[in-house]
Amino acid sequence: MRGLARPALRARWCRSLWALPPRAAANAASSPPPPLAGASPGALNPFDRRLKRKQKNWAALQAEPAKCDYLREEVGGRIADRVFDITRTFPLALDVGSGRGYIAQHLTKETVEKLIQVDIAENALKNAIESEIPTIKVVADEEFLPFKEDTFDLVVSSLSLHWVNDLPKAFKEIHQVLKPDGVFIGAMFGGDTLYELRCSLQLAELEREGGFSPHVSPFTAVADLGHLLSRAGFNTLTVDTDEIQVNYPGLFEVMEDLQGMGESNCSWNRKPLLHRETMLAAAAIYQEMYGNSNGSVPATFQIYYMIGWKYHESQAKPAQRGSATVSFGDLAKIEGLLKRGKK
Repeated sequence: MRGLARPALRARWCRSLWALPPRAAANAASSPPPPLAGASPGALNPFDRRLKRKQKNWAALQAEPAKCDYLREEVGGRIADRVFDITRTFPLALDVGSGRGYIAQHLTKETVEKLIQVDIAENALKNAIESEIPTIKVVADEEFLPFKEDTFDLVVSSLSLHWVNDLPKAFKEIHQVLKPDGVFIGAMFGGDTLYELRCSLQLAELEREGGFSPHVSPFTAVADLGHLLSRAGFNTLTVDTDEIQVNYPGLFEVMEDLQGMGESNCSWNRKPLLHRETMLAAAAIYQEMYGNSNGSVPATFQIYYMIGWKYHESQAKPAQRGSATVSFGDLAKIEGLLKRGKK
């Protein structure tokens, strides 16, 4: 688990909450918002995508939007590190759910020659962080990518896909727009994210109101990610997890920063209002159960990182079954052979 402090503060806690034609693509950021998947509630549409767009647009228009970007910038840097680990230059890349460009600011034009940024929130694209890479901004839904098949050498995505209603379809869309031997590198929140906040709110509601409703959105389990990526057509998969813990003065600061990140709950079954007494009880429970010795409270963000490749005949293939020339049983003899060789 790694700790993180908001870059602007450098303190023990972070305060304050929780394929288009070239001409058309260049003007896409100012075009009308696209139709969204999950515009009505249902078993297959757990999230209100229109509300999520409003939340992200609101966050991007705040006087200091970068004040709450510390987590996105940190994860964006870790995605960029994984891109740098691949020793090749990508002529054309796609950033799915780019927001204000949290990955692009860490990349170089020697690694990515041209980047297309896609997001449902037009204000986030308009207020994007400057990058040395030539970029084109496109307003589009992650589940309906407006690009032709076999277009991109690289697709990246950071902390966006956890709000997608149809994650298998989104993975298939990403696989489709990748060129053969192209790679997808992504990150999304995991199931243990904000467990402290979730437990505190549930206990407070049970105590004050006799029941509880979800206030933290559901997340994908890590065991399902590899299966979903494989079903979408990716191979040579890598999935790993990490935890980032951020310390805040209290529960209300956690929720304030989540709102500033555009990460407020947008589930259809969310409860529209929390009573003041319930919120005060939740803050007290949070402090009592999880509080640090210095008076701050931790918020845990579990991050799933994933890498998947689109098949190409040049890629390494597994050896045929039974073709091995060395037995795993011989591994136990290696130490003895090495000692004998030294003598």
